[in-house]
Amino acid sequence: MLRILANENVPGPAIEAMRAAGHDVVWVLEGPRGLDDPVVLKQAQAEGRIVVTFDKDFGELVYRRGADASAGVVLFRITTRSPTEAADRILRELTTHGDELAGHFTVVGDKRVRVVKLPRFDRGA
Repeated sequence: MLRILANENVPGPAIEAMRAAGHDVVWVLEGPRGLDDPVVLKQAQAEGRIVVTFDKDFGELVYRRGADASAGVVLFRITTRSPTEAADRILRELTTHGDELAGHFTVVGDKRVRVVKLPRFDRGA
């Protein structure tokens, strides 16, 4: 079971499929609307949840701005014909790569999946 924070752009059928598969999913659309990406990322970190999103701005937050994403981020950059097709692909990738998602930035494309260990930023004194 994965603990997931699904961004607002994740289709409803994917939320249903992840929950039916036993994952603990919080969907941004079920809470206050219009949360900024940094707020979504902070919430995921505070709750120990992997962010699932279609928004490439999360890469900018993590790699250019140094935001903490140690719980993990899965960015889907896939072409689908329907929300149901997207749900099938999301669930397949979470099942296939579930053990390696925490602590990584994963980009799922149409033809390949890249799993990159997240940088550790020194936030000490």
